[in-house]
Amino acid sequence: MDLATLQQQLQQTDLAPVESWDPPFCGDLPLHIDADANWFYQGSKIQRPALVQLFASVLLQQHGEYFLQTPVEKIRITVADAPFLVTDWCWLETATGPALQLTTNVQQQVLVSPEYPLRLRADPQQQCLPYLQLWRGLRAKLSRNVYYQLAAQAVPVSCNKKQHYQLKSAGYPFSFAIV
Repeated sequence: MDLATLQQQLQQTDLAPVESWDPPFCGDLPLHIDADANWFYQGSKIQRPALVQLFASVLLQQHGEYFLQTPVEKIRITVADAPFLVTDWCWLETATGPALQLTTNVQQQVLVSPEYPLRLRADPQQQCLPYLQLWRGLRAKLSRNVYYQLAAQAVPVSCNKKQHYQLKSAGYPFSFAIV
């Protein structure tokens, strides 16, 4: 499959069928995603959004390592924190109530749900922050603006003698912070 065909296939709204491909491991690539979800190749920031979106469409995480996987090769890359950043949000009305839709820096839109939950985890500075759990073991960190805008909407709930702040999306509660 040539790059043009692959790119055309990946421009569809569905994700690339990475799980069905079993290519050989071909080594490491000097591609790094920093803590702000900026993509760098050999130390230079990748400026073309379409190229970042193409790479993101074949990205997966296995056993704590990140790979770009195509039908013919699997290449390891490095990621400082989360490979994606949530840059926008909105509430949508659904049959099960308001649902939080989050948009990433690569224009992926995801409804917060049991399939794609918000999960609290420590960032590289050991702060407990909410991350959006995505497909293939990937995550998206909330940008500072999105974090503070959603924090203002979180509702305090007592749980196990701790104060949790929760957001409810499509009828399901998600912890946003623990005090």
